[in-house]
Amino acid sequence: MTSTQIIDPTTEEVIGTVALTSLEETDAAIDRAHRAFRAWRAVDPGDRARLLRRFADAVDADLEHLAALEVRNAGHTIGNARWEAGNVRDVLAYYAGAPERLSGRQIPVPGGVNLTFHEPLGVVGVIVPWNFPMPIAGWGFAPALAAGNTVVLKPAELTPLTAVRLGELALEAGLPEGVLTVLPGKGSVVGERFVTHPAVRKVVFTGSTEVGRRIMAGCADQVKRLTLELGGKNSNIVFADADLEQAAASAPAGALDNAGQDCCARSRVLVQRSVLERFLELLEPAVRGFTCGNPWAEDTQMGPLVSAAHRDAVAAYLDDDAPVAFRGTAPDGPGWWFPPTVLTPAPDSRVFREEIFGPVIAVVPFEDEADAVRIANDTEYGLSGSIWTRDVGRALRVSRAVEAGNLSVNSHASVRYWTPFGGFKQSGFGRELGPDAPQAFTETKNVFLATTP
Repeated sequence: MTSTQIIDPTTEEVIGTVALTSLEETDAAIDRAHRAFRAWRAVDPGDRARLLRRFADAVDADLEHLAALEVRNAGHTIGNARWEAGNVRDVLAYYAGAPERLSGRQIPVPGGVNLTFHEPLGVVGVIVPWNFPMPIAGWGFAPALAAGNTVVLKPAELTPLTAVRLGELALEAGLPEGVLTVLPGKGSVVGERFVTHPAVRKVVFTGSTEVGRRIMAGCADQVKRLTLELGGKNSNIVFADADLEQAAASAPAGALDNAGQDCCARSRVLVQRSVLERFLELLEPAVRGFTCGNPWAEDTQMGPLVSAAHRDAVAAYLDDDAPVAFRGTAPDGPGWWFPPTVLTPAPDSRVFREEIFGPVIAVVPFEDEADAVRIANDTEYGLSGSIWTRDVGRALRVSRAVEAGNLSVNSHASVRYWTPFGGFKQSGFGRELGPDAPQAFTETKNVFLATTP
């Protein structure tokens, strides 16, 4: 059995080792999940709901421990890590209401009665990224379990600790063995087997667009169900009539949260040319005051990047003589730190078009509403974004015109567990969260009962 070292991004110290799941162990786990599915789907909806509520209670009781694991494993600030653990709890509690409400319809037809049923798929493979290990795991397994499926979950190699703990909490809460199985391991082994194993009926993947394309191609061989949440290069559009003080003050959090390692980060800031100079004047102190440092401190807003390799990848974007307007500060080390950085590049530059996935903001001007929409849509991605204006009509027009799945007006909020989440274009397809998410883990069965003699 091979294992991997887990390194604290803040100290660069090894904090433990985790065994990597082999191909044979993956097959055995999928087979157990397949056997467990037969019993889990037959559990009374009320009993399944009670087990999910107990799981939510177990997460709540362990919240501080989970948050501490995430600070050490992923470098998240303690405030963010608490929110993330709380999000898992809340998502489980929310979908605990689904088993008793996942109902079909009776459709009037001549000669009989027509009924529809939402049947669970079977085993669902959930592949989780390293940037938000806890909440994205919960978004995958909670609605799938509520709909009567069993789940095999692969956390990212860099950040498996909280997923392993969530698997333990599921068993402690009383979920039967095989209903939720956590399999730390390599994507080329565990993740690939989710794609090729015939008993895995659906794959949920969050990660890069490049890997998402490969998973989509692999799932096509078996016509396997798939939900993809992929990359993003999101726009924060600031019109001249906006509350500039509020827009500038909030822009760092919209782009730099989790050190910019967020597919929803509003890292492209589009500012109407007539107020560009004033906006930059307001943005500079906000960025310089964005606290980057010790993630255990309650007032820290940004921790380190997840790994040395990722820090080098982010830094490489600034090796092309990118026009740096100003920077915030970051510790010198140890730790994989990168200072908040604001660029003023050309709209066709690499730093403006590619997903950097780090604490880098690119500010460009636009002329009018049509120009703002054109620049915002000139990207292969379409995940999220923000629009700042006092004009309600403009807010609605631009919201309808921008090609993105999650938009906020005078806000940077992307995620609420009771509303749908997902992307357009190469940001993926399918929707997570919201009231309809459990149905995405079912097939609709239609049954006609003849009543005529």
